[in-house]
Amino acid sequence: MKKQLLCWLSLIWLASCSPSADELFQEGIRHLEESDYQKAITYFDRAIDKQADFTSALNAKGIALIQLAQYDRAIETLNRSIKIDSLSYKPYYNRGNAWFEKGEYRAAVMDYNTANGLEPGVLDIYFNRGVALMGMEEYEDAIFDFEILIQENPEHPRAWFNKGKSEFWNNDPVSSINSLTRAVDLDNSNGEAYYLIGTIQMSAFNMVDEGCVSFKMARSLGYADAQTWIDDFCKE
Repeated sequence: MKKQLLCWLSLIWLASCSPSADELFQEGIRHLEESDYQKAITYFDRAIDKQADFTSALNAKGIALIQLAQYDRAIETLNRSIKIDSLSYKPYYNRGNAWFEKGEYRAAVMDYNTANGLEPGVLDIYFNRGVALMGMEEYEDAIFDFEILIQENPEHPRAWFNKGKSEFWNNDPVSSINSLTRAVDLDNSNGEAYYLIGTIQMSAFNMVDEGCVSFKMARSLGYADAQTWIDDFCKE
């Protein structure tokens, strides 16, 4: 009888030590933040096994799968989350990121639009949608998204850069060089920005000396395409 009682007590102790779905989720988040994505997925899966409608775990698993470049699996996982809760912006946003990484820009924009409609104040949506629109060569719409982001955060160098790049491809050199100049004022390590500035200076404004300075700066930052312009137009 005493032995049987000890066995029951052991079973109760084991049950009490079994981690909850939330504890498993938090452990997965810890591994996700440490970039141990496969280990994170293991914990998210265990949390989902305990609680099938755990949308936070499904979303986090989707993020981990994107980091592992397993985009189709990420989309399937995020589809499950959306089926459970279609009113949260997060799975749409994350699925948009997966579509973007696959080069499916139109599908990405559709998901970003839904996420934006559900939560208009999330600035990352504007940035990512703007970049996806650039991939679709929808430059005016992309510029609009970057302008919204800049209104909220004027010190965002990548927003200024992508706005300037969109303006460049939209044949607006004046606006482009202003945006790109602002971008390098905020981040002087952006070689491509200096390259585009040099291209505008030479091609649009015939500012050869200034263009050479910009191209040499781009080259010094590792942007190799600048060398062709330097060879053709600049004295070393």
